[in-house]
Amino acid sequence: MKPLTWAIIGPGAIAHQFAAAQEAMGRQIYAVGARSREKGEAFAQRYGIERVFDDIPRMLADPQIDAVYISTPHASHFSWMKQALEQGKHLLVEKAITVSSDELSEINQLAAEKKLIVAEAMTLFHMPLFHQLKTLIESGKLGKLKMIQVSFGTVKEADPNNRFFNPQLAGGALLDIGTYALSFARFFLSEQPNQLFTTVAKFSTGVDEQCGILLQNSQNEMATISLAFRAKMPKRGIIACEHGFITVDDFPRAQQAQLSWADGTMETLEAGETGRALQYEILALEKYAAEGVNPLHYLTNDVVALMTDIRQRWGIRYPFES
Repeated sequence: MKPLTWAIIGPGAIAHQFAAAQEAMGRQIYAVGARSREKGEAFAQRYGIERVFDDIPRMLADPQIDAVYISTPHASHFSWMKQALEQGKHLLVEKAITVSSDELSEINQLAAEKKLIVAEAMTLFHMPLFHQLKTLIESGKLGKLKMIQVSFGTVKEADPNNRFFNPQLAGGALLDIGTYALSFARFFLSEQPNQLFTTVAKFSTGVDEQCGILLQNSQNEMATISLAFRAKMPKRGIIACEHGFITVDDFPRAQQAQLSWADGTMETLEAGETGRALQYEILALEKYAAEGVNPLHYLTNDVVALMTDIRQRWGIRYPFES
């Protein structure tokens, strides 16, 4: 499978990880687009990138580019995705891929028309450990899946102007860390939840600061999710079945999990490498592009649908939403 020619929009912190992942695979990124030419040039110099653009639409028109990695704040994803698809580029987009199902539906339609691949850079969807765990659960050895518990809490500076709390930038815990927790739950649930209950505490700007979410599907599988933006909690996911449970700590890029059987015996399960998380995403997008289909995109669709429903129930709507 031939590597794609990549460009980056937004040379921020996560873009450095993406570029380092390409570098570790012996790759060279072709172009970087940045609003600040100074930042773009510094980024390009660090990673040996050939071309720097401060006119991003001009970069997207470059026929040399096959795929674009978008790592700007998620409020801007929709606009850049549309422009990139119109120019015939495959997309790997940081979470949250869009702020609503309406946006994602429009992107999906355009990608289908253009016969292009869109994938969310949701690390856990591509980590080998998660696919090993899913295979184990689907084998029936642990019995029927009953309950999933996910917690994710971090402490962000209480600044109304930063992207975490600013509604103009689609702030709030749900779209920033909640997308990981919901993706963990949806990855293991056998189908999309059809019942949802939730409660929220809002920051002074009106975005969500912390919340609790309860999900249930028609198979009576349940998931409880706890999120906090000003309280530290472990990034922990627990998958509980009839004959035992699996604990995954630091789950977004986990390479190890603990299996606890009902009789008290325990096993350690390992697969993949945390340090290769972004490499797995890059290779997955290239595989999807070669095959013409992203088999995990339904998970992204389902998670964005859940987040859209949850925000509607909270009465949170961003100023830029139509």
